[in-house]
Amino acid sequence: WLILVPRRPGLIELIDMDPKEQVQLLAEIDAAARVLKSVTECEKLNIAALGNVVAQLHVHVVARRHSDAAWPKPVWGVCPPTAYNPTVRNGLIGALRRGLQIERLSG
Repeated sequence: WLILVPRRPGLIELIDMDPKEQVQLLAEIDAAARVLKSVTECEKLNIAALGNVVAQLHVHVVARRHSDAAWPKPVWGVCPPTAYNPTVRNGLIGALRRGLQIERLSG
């Protein structure tokens, strides 16, 4: 699960961005989603900009599997959050960083 936050304070909606910024955000969502799917080998990606609790514009990119506890429902509010094992967490972060670096260099 990744969350992308544009570096512009005060943005609430996608339409608050100019078209060039929207294109950049879409490219960043694309890169993040491709790397997350590759690293997690998930079956489905959920991509959403809801902002009902936190108004600041942010985009969730969530890797899903048919076997996850919330499937097929949205991930929010179905199960209490649980922390990653630190070793697993650090491995995932490292793989995502490497993947995003490769994506950035090739794009």
